[in-house]
Parts: sequence; structure tokens; C-alpha cells
Amino acid sequence: MSNQLHTVRNAMPVEFLEIGKLMVEVYSQLEGFPKPIDQPDYYKLLANVGELTRTPGTELLVAVSAESKIEGADVYFSDMKNYGSGGKATSEKNAAGFRLLAVDPIARGLGIGKLLTNECIDRSRTKKLSQLIIHTTMAMQTAWKMYENMGFKRSPDLDFMQGDLAVFGFRLSLQGQ
Repeated sequence: MSNQLHTVRNAMPVEFLEIGKLMVEVYSQLEGFPKPIDQPDYYKLLANVGELTRTPGTELLVAVSAESKIEGADVYFSDMKNYGSGGKATSEKNAAGFRLLAVDPIARGLGIGKLLTNECIDRSRTKKLSQLIIHTTMAMQTAWKMYENMGFKRSPDLDFMQGDLAVFGFRLSLQGQ
């Protein structure tokens, strides 16, 4: 998938370290989101995000500019059993999910988050799955609004606590589309 300025593709292993640094930078700058000192294991996951691709059906997607600069990324899970969140999301059947959406601060407002999300939707439809599941927090209001505008519906049954942080579940129905 691409827009006029960016293309989404699977990340190459040589890019994993750069993507991990981007994710740590993005998440650590979110106002109201736990900092590395508060949730060191979560930030270790972000820094080592490429390791998630060792699990079958898990893909690290990147949005790259025409100049081949990585300006955004997320992790797509074609099988929810590997999603790795709290709550009941990992028991969802006939569903995919994505996590850890991050857009470089200097590239915000260019549609990169939407481009990455649409790529996950397309991959889920290609696999003929019935739903796409995501989570977000109150600190991620830009993403929250984007997900709602794209048709994702709040699903309180998928909510969970990550330490002191409330994490909110969303679903996008892919049936009949």
C-alpha cells in the first residue's frame, strides 16, 4: 500500500534497531504515557520490536518515504494468540490485530498512521478474517480519533490494565466488506 509520499512494506532485519529506537522515542514523548523508568519491560519490547517477527504470522511493517526514510511502523499479528496484550484479546478467533503504531514526530500529519492501519486492514481482508483488533490509551488521542474515523468501535470487553495504565480495546468488523 502506498500514498503519493510513502510506501508500506515489511521491515528488513537490518532496520529493526532503527525502528526500535523510533518506537522508544515516540512512546516516551507521549504526555500521560508511562516513561521507561515506569515500565522498563514495555520499553525493552519497543526497543527490540524486530524480535516479534520470529513468531509466525507476525510482521513488522514500515512506512518509508520516497527517500527510503522510515517514518512510521507497526506490528501486524495475523493470529491473535500471538498478539501479546493483557486482557482477553489473545483468545479472539478469526481475527488479526496490530500494536505499537509509531510515527516519526517530524512526519506527523502526512497520513502515515492511516496508511499503516489500512495496510493491516487489507492484510486481514486478504486472509478473510472477520475482525481487526487494536488497543490504545488516553495518551494516544490522535490515534484514538483516527481509529474511530476509520470505523473501529470501542470494545470494553477487550480493555485491560497495564500496571497503572488503562488500555482500551477496539474492533473493526471486516464482515460484509
